[in-house]
Amino acid sequence: MRWRQDGAIVVRELESSLSGLSDDEAKKRLERHGLNRLQEKGKKSAFAMFIEQFKDYMILILIAAAVVSGVIGETSDTIAIIFIVLLNAVIGFAQEYRAEKAMAALKRMAAPTAQVVRGGKVKLVDTEMIVPGDIVMLEAGTVVPADLRLLETVFLKMDEAALTGESLPIEKDTTILDDEQLLIGDRRNMAYKETLVTYGRGSGIAVATGMETELGKIAALLQDTRESKTPLQKRLANFGGKLAIVVIGVCAMVFVSGISRGEPMLLMLLTAISLAVAAIPEALPAIITISLAIGAKKMALQKALIRKLAAVEALGSVTYICSDKTGTLTMNRMTAEEAYLDGELLRGERLKEQANPAVSDLQNPAALLFTALALNNDVRCDENGAAKGDPTEVALYEAARQKGFERDRLELEFPRVAEIPFDAERRCMTTVHAVENEFISITKGAIDVLLNKASNQITSRGLQRLDREALTGENDRMTENGLRVLGFAFRKWSVLPQKLLPETMESELTFIGLTGLLDPPREEAKEAVALCKAAGIIPVMITGDHPGTARTIALRLGIMDTQSQSVVTGRELAEFSAEELSKRVGEVRVYARVAPEQKLKIVEALQACGQIVAMTGDGVNDAPALKKADIGIAMGITGTDVAKEASDMVLLDDNFSTIVRAVREGRIIYDNIRKFIRYLLMTNSGEIWVLSLAPLCGLPIPLLPIHILWINLVTDGLPALALSAEPAERDVMERMPRRAQESIFAHGLGWQAIWAGLLMGGVVLGAQAWMIKYDNGHWQTMVFTILCLTQLIQVMSIRSERQSLLSLGLFSNRYLLAAVLLAFLLQLTTIYLPLSNEIFKTQALTLPELGLSILLSGVVFIALETEKWLRNR
Repeated sequence: MRWRQDGAIVVRELESSLSGLSDDEAKKRLERHGLNRLQEKGKKSAFAMFIEQFKDYMILILIAAAVVSGVIGETSDTIAIIFIVLLNAVIGFAQEYRAEKAMAALKRMAAPTAQVVRGGKVKLVDTEMIVPGDIVMLEAGTVVPADLRLLETVFLKMDEAALTGESLPIEKDTTILDDEQLLIGDRRNMAYKETLVTYGRGSGIAVATGMETELGKIAALLQDTRESKTPLQKRLANFGGKLAIVVIGVCAMVFVSGISRGEPMLLMLLTAISLAVAAIPEALPAIITISLAIGAKKMALQKALIRKLAAVEALGSVTYICSDKTGTLTMNRMTAEEAYLDGELLRGERLKEQANPAVSDLQNPAALLFTALALNNDVRCDENGAAKGDPTEVALYEAARQKGFERDRLELEFPRVAEIPFDAERRCMTTVHAVENEFISITKGAIDVLLNKASNQITSRGLQRLDREALTGENDRMTENGLRVLGFAFRKWSVLPQKLLPETMESELTFIGLTGLLDPPREEAKEAVALCKAAGIIPVMITGDHPGTARTIALRLGIMDTQSQSVVTGRELAEFSAEELSKRVGEVRVYARVAPEQKLKIVEALQACGQIVAMTGDGVNDAPALKKADIGIAMGITGTDVAKEASDMVLLDDNFSTIVRAVREGRIIYDNIRKFIRYLLMTNSGEIWVLSLAPLCGLPIPLLPIHILWINLVTDGLPALALSAEPAERDVMERMPRRAQESIFAHGLGWQAIWAGLLMGGVVLGAQAWMIKYDNGHWQTMVFTILCLTQLIQVMSIRSERQSLLSLGLFSNRYLLAAVLLAFLLQLTTIYLPLSNEIFKTQALTLPELGLSILLSGVVFIALETEKWLRNR
């Protein structure tokens, strides 16, 4: 807690001096403390990452099926299955390999050199060589190389957004801060590794280096944080485990029952193997991967770049979106929201629409205020006229320019002849300008300071007594509403003093007015928040900004519904027990002034309550929470490399509404994944019933393994993949998010797969028995064809759980229609091409046989459409 100690005491305790360490002492300390860099824990090798892709239940089942197929001589089956398994593994490996680069990004952030005092001389030293006790020099543009206790500050301002989330540069000083609970953003006498000096100069003593710095603690937190599996990954793992048990159980039962009836062992082994192949949806991993990739491409067109494919679907399950404020919910551009002058409050459009005062009329309070905004300002404009500089200064400059008060023109009329720069102790800044044969000084600063320096105020009725009560009340109101308030005053001089001292130039002032500044909310963010709420998703703001500012933005956007809702600060959060946090986390909508580890704490508390959490962030401080969240979302424009590498998704426009669009796309994708899982379960269930019941009914094995593989890869795979292009259901953003514990078989999917499969099996076996009775050698081809065509026709009903095909329209998913027609044509090739007859052991069907096959194939489709009609009734 070096911020609680005097700088001289810190220097003494670290056994250093203002002349710095000697080179010999620096070497000794380097050996003791190590290099000033972030350390990485042992990382998984690329080979280990690749092997881990094969640990999923579904993949293990497929590998077993490939081995068995190879043993019995079905090499085509083996090759096809191995190809699918390898494709899935390669895609998964590529995603994980990219995701493990967060630490490398942290290391790349480090500045290469720094100015350090060694032996009384300022030297340029590699940042890795800096040790505790080194005196480090700071100036504008410097990246801080280690954690420092500041010893000297001259108008020093620092950008700590990447570490704290604070949107504005922080004014620094050397004053002792006697509060052990201070968060990083409030420790104004400290400077932290990898933050940026934006203004002024200073010096400090290194109190922590490497992994002992605040950045190092975040790095350690990032390494210790394990990524959460997405809901789809959990559901598929559960599905794979259950499927493995069912497949083994059914195959064993069929094999044992056949042997007990006296069937040949080889025949029953082939039957069991065929049944296993039929039960395993070989195409499922590939179809899901391809579907997620297509979804990722769609999201990229909507400014949401997906880094991890599983995140595409997980977005559809999100129940909480924890969003940063600055740039995501707001414009990331300070704006003059209010002005108070001449006893009148000007707000919003009224401020913009107020009649423009004459630029030269310095007797007019409005003209004086806008002149002060333009002249008491250090903004610089680039070649395109864009204002550059401190965000507050830019906001004041733009407010003046919008009213026609162009600084370049004003400076010709009122040239600046002197200035007294801003000082953290005085908390004001003064510029002096020539006005004809006289001078005018303009002072800008904190309202309480200016009220003590002013004796009267200017109004449209001339100079009046200073109304301290009214001005203080307006300042308090603006501050409570989250505005950053600045006051303006002036004084006329016939002759300037010989020495322009602050105590002289900033006394007996005439008060002009107040301005209230705010980073305003995005227009589209309010609509996106409302859409979230309609979809059962709770938006939460987590920001490093002040509570008042956070409350104002949250109320404007609808994140908070009433003024009475509380904003929880980082200080309050630190006092919560784990039990208290678990009770409160579901109620809190805004967190302000939070520390990095607290963001992670909030995410973990929500996840412990069963919530699916999306977390946005842009700074280094956000990386652990991004990695832990179910969906980590980094900012593409303002985000650091660390945040991006720890995330699942990157917003290319840093816009909250883009997250909501991505959530909608995620819901559509999950709906479509569920549709083709339902389709594959129904079709595979039908195949299981056909193969398991045939021997029990005294019928020969109806299908060969090659038939089953063909069905699973072609008549299953093509239509299932085309289902990924299915348009959104009408209520996609009006229903509640899926529960995290919800099974993939929820809402009757499992029972529907059983009865529809049983009906399919009954139709096929009935046709098999009838054809064998009138045996012409075509019965197996006909069974093969009916099973294929039944699946192709039934997929048209799978498109919606409630809407009929008639209401959906046959051509509303042209990809599916094309896939069905293509699969039908491919099936005809297996029947009528001589080469295919040899490969698939098929015979050409007569026209009546083909017609009957098509007719029987529509039975399941009619049953599914009837079920929808009854359900809707």
